[in-house]
Amino acid sequence: MRYAVFVTGPAGAGKSTFTAAFLNHLRVSRRTAHLVNLDPAAAPTSFEVEPIIDIKDLVSLEDVMTELEYGPNGGLVYCFEYLMQNMDWLEEELGGYEDEYLIFDCPGQIELYTHHPFLPTLVHNLQRLGMRVCATYLIESQFMEDRYKFFSGVLSAMSAMVNLEIPWINIMSKMDLVTANSEDESGGARNGPRLRKDIARYLDPDPLLLATRRNQEGNKENPRFHALNQAIVQLIEDHPLVSFLPLDLTNPDSLETVISHIDFTMQYGEDEEPKEPHDLDEGDFQDLE
Repeated sequence: MRYAVFVTGPAGAGKSTFTAAFLNHLRVSRRTAHLVNLDPAAAPTSFEVEPIIDIKDLVSLEDVMTELEYGPNGGLVYCFEYLMQNMDWLEEELGGYEDEYLIFDCPGQIELYTHHPFLPTLVHNLQRLGMRVCATYLIESQFMEDRYKFFSGVLSAMSAMVNLEIPWINIMSKMDLVTANSEDESGGARNGPRLRKDIARYLDPDPLLLATRRNQEGNKENPRFHALNQAIVQLIEDHPLVSFLPLDLTNPDSLETVISHIDFTMQYGEDEEPKEPHDLDEGDFQDLE
């Protein structure tokens, strides 16, 4: 059985850093895992682990922008359209990997997950090849500093979940910026530590964080601001799809927790057959005959 994990989220959320840590953890655990790059704009130096499959071998954003004179966003859409037209290339590249754990590092343009059909089409093709697929969506803990920015991230995650329709895990990355570290002389939490109960309201989004009262922030100048917030609050309450796992890459237990959730989501290893030791009739087992 092959497994595919899509690492998605906005630019700057720490997708590539998480992917590298993810791969390293699997390899330390003696599990076979590989990186697949789906970002046609990624620089070769941005990878801590060399990808086994790179979309830039098929099409690169730089070439598209130069030859077709597209802008970055239009060029990225073109690259994925080109990939969809050449799925046989990807299938051929994937053909040599059996019983593997493949991690797909995706671009930071969230419209690819929320609006366009590219990733759903790609997911369906992978499932047709017999892969178990899930996705992670990262937003960074900095979003806690601006509750409106945070809830825009919640809504984008919800939109992506509905668009892809696959097992899904949302991750709040860079938690070391908001949680104290007893081993750090400065206490860690460069943005100032937050109380656990305060963080919990973001990990399991509390719509009341967004709800404002009249004559408070934003409502004095524009009464419709209050009505908009109330509508968003109602949407999140009616469809409580989004919650986040905290990820602090300075804490190995935090990474282990996230990976165990991903494994559980894809039912990793449930169909695997026990492997017979190679030296069953040799060495230490000779006396058992």
